[in-house]
Amino acid sequence: MMQAARIRGICRDCAARLPGPVSARCTACNGPRLVWHDEIETLTVAHLDCDAFYAAVEKRDNPALANRPVIIGGGQRGVVATACYIARTYGVHSAQPMFKARQACPDAVIIRPDMAKYSAVSKQVRQLMEEWTPLIQPLSIDEAFLDFAGTERLHGKCAAQSLATLTMRIEQQLGITVSIGLSYNKSMAKLASELDKPRGFACLGQTEITAFLADKPVSWIWGVGKATTARLYRDGITHIGQLQQRTENDLVGRYGKFGHRLYKFARGEDSRPVETRRQTKSISAETTFMTDIADPAELERRLWPLCEKVSHRAKSAGHSGTGVTLKLKNKDFRIRTRSAQLPAPTNLAAELFERAKPLLAKEATGAAFRLIGIGLTGLQTPAPSQQQPLLSVPPPRHHAVEQALDSIRTKFGTHAIDKGRGFAPKRK
Repeated sequence: MMQAARIRGICRDCAARLPGPVSARCTACNGPRLVWHDEIETLTVAHLDCDAFYAAVEKRDNPALANRPVIIGGGQRGVVATACYIARTYGVHSAQPMFKARQACPDAVIIRPDMAKYSAVSKQVRQLMEEWTPLIQPLSIDEAFLDFAGTERLHGKCAAQSLATLTMRIEQQLGITVSIGLSYNKSMAKLASELDKPRGFACLGQTEITAFLADKPVSWIWGVGKATTARLYRDGITHIGQLQQRTENDLVGRYGKFGHRLYKFARGEDSRPVETRRQTKSISAETTFMTDIADPAELERRLWPLCEKVSHRAKSAGHSGTGVTLKLKNKDFRIRTRSAQLPAPTNLAAELFERAKPLLAKEATGAAFRLIGIGLTGLQTPAPSQQQPLLSVPPPRHHAVEQALDSIRTKFGTHAIDKGRGFAPKRK
């Protein structure tokens, strides 16, 4: 029995197997979108990233926006949630202050985020992914890891072919595009997905990885932000190849536990599996003010509805938390976070509020802030019973009050009833 020819490439237009030699067109459909790699039939871990997701959904729903720069974000004082690739050519990028984005691209179409719509499309993408593998680890609303190990016999396709078919179906059925990174572990798959965007498909194999990484900047390492990059630069380390020359003990001695990650990433090592059940670590909500606020009482008033929002999300998910984190951003966009433990696991808005108030009081001493946020951390599922300790603050009656409020809102709507602490004071 003759052995099938080893696959060296696949066609992204028809998912055909291409044994080689390397050519410019698919021998099956004559399509030009081919992916060639010597290890393509053995790579099974993928990172799928929707291209400029929010903007892509808006352009799909309004074809008149197809050739326009589109920015998804808040008001003048908000930040950019995402920008289409046309807007990015003007220097617009995610998390950029909106006023800077408007300055960079004054002709852009600004659209406020519609999270309900984006979540619905995200679920549709997830459903299509589930047709190909059960091993899916969502990272956010628009990206996920997938593990195709063991699926070739089921589908009669290697992982690269399955991904080509999946991306075609997402494009045809949902009207958005995705970029794919295919490799042998999660870190390298995520890195590969950044190499060819938008509508890209890139592979990174094990035999090439050390040489491939050697001349890349240390900022390419997943988890290395501006502060760590600056520290590495101060130590004379600017490229990953320099990390490859260091021992693991040397890097751990200099950078602590993070040194393990630096050592392993520099060599393309990552033993983490694709986790199908990703545990939620926190639930948070925040708001950006139209004008900076310094008044402690007004900041406290703005904090309360955020506590209610976090509480509602926690209750809906069946979570309670053991900690609270306050987030503040000043006019220079510097972020302060302050945390405290709760006396007992809870998901009550009143308890979050009472625990966050002292944190806010210590920070609201004259400085003006443009943003405030609150987070519930140390999540537990299922939520334990809300039996309050004898010395809890606020007292147990708040539990009954909050249950009554939740009942009314469930029946008549989120804003059917509110507590007085969330109302703006009347002007005299």
